[in-house]
Amino acid sequence: MVARRKVAVVGVALSDCGRVDDATPYALHAQAARRALADAGLDRTLVDGFASAGLGTLAPVEVAAHLGLRPTWVDSTSVGGSTWEVMAAHAADAIAAGHARAVLLVYGSTARADVRAGRRTGTLSFGTRGPLQFEVPYGHTLIAKYAMAARRHMIEYGTTIEQLAEVAVQARANAALNPEAMFRTPLTVEEVLAGPMIADPFTKLHCCVRSDGGAAVLLVAEEYVRDCRTSPVWVLGAGESVSHAAMSDWPDFTVSPAAVSGRLAFERAGVRPSEIDVAEIYDAFTYMTLVTLEDLGFCAKGEGGAFVEKGRLLVRGGELPVNTDGGGLSAQHPGMRGLFLLVEAVRQVRGECGARQVRRGDGSLPRLAVASGTGGWFCSSGTVVLGAG
Repeated sequence: MVARRKVAVVGVALSDCGRVDDATPYALHAQAARRALADAGLDRTLVDGFASAGLGTLAPVEVAAHLGLRPTWVDSTSVGGSTWEVMAAHAADAIAAGHARAVLLVYGSTARADVRAGRRTGTLSFGTRGPLQFEVPYGHTLIAKYAMAARRHMIEYGTTIEQLAEVAVQARANAALNPEAMFRTPLTVEEVLAGPMIADPFTKLHCCVRSDGGAAVLLVAEEYVRDCRTSPVWVLGAGESVSHAAMSDWPDFTVSPAAVSGRLAFERAGVRPSEIDVAEIYDAFTYMTLVTLEDLGFCAKGEGGAFVEKGRLLVRGGELPVNTDGGGLSAQHPGMRGLFLLVEAVRQVRGECGARQVRRGDGSLPRLAVASGTGGWFCSSGTVVLGAG
């Protein structure tokens, strides 16, 4: 049997994010890709693997061509926001098995600019075919599906709307430390609750921002680490899971597929949730953060509300800093945001986050980070555990 190679993330970058009215999605892909390669100090000729989703008719063929790449390993897995954690898992497996030496993951979207220019509407529709045909007639929007799940958790476990609002408040506090975050003005629970109702129980500030932006992550085999300008952040373990296609297929609205992907990722990494220093969790809505914390094992099922209400998610003073850049609730959310979670997790482990840098109790940098993405309406999950070199 051929020995499996270790795999490291050596380059991460964001494109211009937030309000970007003068760029195409292709331009944001290219900008993020160039910056990630420059971050690693590697030439694009080393890249023989490429993964992308969400753009073009034949993604990742069209995006790879735009970037001048001719990969011999490709992935176009598309499972919503968890796409990038799932792709990272696939890329790590391919590199470890010797099927690729360097894999570039790239995403870019002008979701905000497109609405502003009238190129698309603000309503996200996944169509009316397949299992969705049985739900669409009843008006189930994406936001409404998450709202129903949140309401079920409130009924089952006594979770309060104030506790959910705490997730938004603490995300904004973290964003205030991030000069690149889209919204940085501090929030109070009262301000979150007073906002316009979007889908009961979610007011506007329970929901993610809409932004433009792109991200890129470069993974390489261990033998190329010595050629990089950055310290490696190793992929220690990853897991993926899908749960349901329609809400009527979902056995329990209070359990996300992160309960499976997280368990697999931690087992494969050989670490426990209690050892994690920083967590980057998909947060299109406040409930996603709360229930994913439970399902990853940071607290027991039903205790997420009590867990988040005591400032535990804060960069400054939090027991488990979560979404340290401000997350999708405050920093940026251009669509399938899972790749941004990986970028922030790597930067935290490398100690590159400035005022929002997480420190362990002894003042040292984080050693272990987890990034967990969610797709669809809790239909899919990908979880990746990362460790310092």
